[in-house]
Amino acid sequence: ADIVLADDNFATIVEAIRSGRVIYDNIRKFIRFLLACNFDELFVITVATLFNLPIPLTPIMLLWINLLTDGPPAVALGVDPPDEDVMERKPRSPKEGIFHGMLLFVIASFMLQAIGTLGSFLISYIIWGDHLNEARTLAFIQATFFELIVIWNCRSERNCFLKVKPWSNKYLLISVLACMAVNAVLPYIGTADILFDLEPLTPQDWALTLGFSSLGFLVLPEVFMKKNSKS
Repeated sequence: ADIVLADDNFATIVEAIRSGRVIYDNIRKFIRFLLACNFDELFVITVATLFNLPIPLTPIMLLWINLLTDGPPAVALGVDPPDEDVMERKPRSPKEGIFHGMLLFVIASFMLQAIGTLGSFLISYIIWGDHLNEARTLAFIQATFFELIVIWNCRSERNCFLKVKPWSNKYLLISVLACMAVNAVLPYIGTADILFDLEPLTPQDWALTLGFSSLGFLVLPEVFMKKNSKS
């Protein structure tokens, strides 16, 4: 048998299906976030190498981003509450892979983040003539803040961040705010400056990097997930 009931209450089946869908959805959220936020780093370094430019993000910056900036918020997605229509959907095909429908979303996030990271670095380093470490600081802050913004569009496959209450997952909210606060003060901590080769940012720097970071709000699931998602 595919299902064995431990009691004579058929409501158990309903609850089991609901729990299974919630777990499956949260795994997809976790995967979609990590895929959407990691390809751009490889692309940025590749472009810089091809054009004989300094690398915008150093190895220790990449380690910090992938472990300490992405990690806690990604784990918090694992306890995200379900969509309101979780039990109204048609059953998914058993042949449907766990990556189904993510491609456009991942590509959109990858492209916008790459534009933001490279844009922040090149404007600072080439146009403004800033020191290399300052340009890298802009790229680093942009990369971290973009990911902490786009994660809000990973919480649903049908609704953007405006339609999903941020406080419905307090663990995600706390982890995102904590990561933002730590990354924002990192350039102003002496020991961290030496370790990461960061420099304090000016108001102009912050305006530029936050402007590029806000591109994460444009990675809308309604646009990039709906056409490929299950009905």
